[in-house]
Amino acid sequence: MPPIRVALVGLSSSAKVTWAADAHLPYLLSPRGKKHYQLVALLNSSTQAAEAAKKTFALPEDVKAYGDPSTLAEDPDIDLLVVCTRVDVHSSVVEPSLKAGKAVYIEWPVTQDLTSTVHLAELMHEPRNSIIGLQGRVAPITLQLRDILATNTIGKVLSSQVRAFGNLVQRDALPESLEYFADRKVGGHPINIHYGHMIDYVHEVLDGWEESHTKMQIQRPNLKLLGADGSVNRAVKTDVSDLISVHGTLNTEKGVTVPGATLTASFRLGQSFKGEPGFVWYIAGETGELRVTAPGPYLMSGDSYDGPISIQHHDYPTDEVRDLGWHWPEWQKEFGLRARSVAEVYERYAEWIEGGMETVVEGREWPNVMDGIELMKEFDDIYKEFDGV
Repeated sequence: MPPIRVALVGLSSSAKVTWAADAHLPYLLSPRGKKHYQLVALLNSSTQAAEAAKKTFALPEDVKAYGDPSTLAEDPDIDLLVVCTRVDVHSSVVEPSLKAGKAVYIEWPVTQDLTSTVHLAELMHEPRNSIIGLQGRVAPITLQLRDILATNTIGKVLSSQVRAFGNLVQRDALPESLEYFADRKVGGHPINIHYGHMIDYVHEVLDGWEESHTKMQIQRPNLKLLGADGSVNRAVKTDVSDLISVHGTLNTEKGVTVPGATLTASFRLGQSFKGEPGFVWYIAGETGELRVTAPGPYLMSGDSYDGPISIQHHDYPTDEVRDLGWHWPEWQKEFGLRARSVAEVYERYAEWIEGGMETVVEGREWPNVMDGIELMKEFDDIYKEFDGV
């Protein structure tokens, strides 16, 4: 079968974030990735910027350079558009390709709001022929936790608590290049990104909300903007919450929770108390309890791997605590940490395409646009509750 032909959006030598280069490009250019995919085009803000990216990353000369989403959409030699840009331009970049019948891989958040996300989904001929960047669902730790619960290691889940800190940025400052993090309508900011990824893999393990209530707070309404050298250039007023606390009861569809099982989830921007882990997740069951600890909430990428990550089991009958362990598959170790779970998403999608786009094999699912809509709905409810709508 011929490879899936990919156009990558947002690969740039001057990008404010390097996700396309760190998380997508390594797999696409690897021998393993080339068995399934071929990078055939780049889309940037201009053709010149795309050409510059080709040189920076030493891409083959025959990789096409585009500066306009509509022109790219007309290219019949592109199958999959991979979008790694600022959230509020996702819709304008993706829509022409969807109308042309192409598949899309859109990083999370899908768009800046639920309405725009639903609109994109309505343009898709086959919702399964899409990928949303919620790769925490296929991260090894997530899969390990699902297996632990499925084998009844702690019995049915009675309750769970997860607490995380967004330690990728300072609690009272932003890089000047990420000033848009202070503007909620853009859609790309720590609550949507940091908390969004975290609560998604929590749902993947435990289940979604049956009902929930949210409290958000803007603790620091004024943020310092830092130059490239770390100096304070100016300040900006933010309308983005830096604290979110959600509590509620979980569904029982996955079969791992008792009716009425409670989940409490909290996220605070900035570093944790000095010396304490940036992420702690307790899962209390009938016969035991699990505790997951990590430097931060990004269990699916390298941004939480500057310290130990552990899964511990407290067995109630014996009162013993043991480390259950986890590991990256050997083939994923060929890539940098940011690329590993993304590579798994690519692998699962390629299996489906190469299998004739029929039934998705159980256990080999990947996050698609319908999963993205569900999480966008959750955030829509959160903001309506915060705004008093």
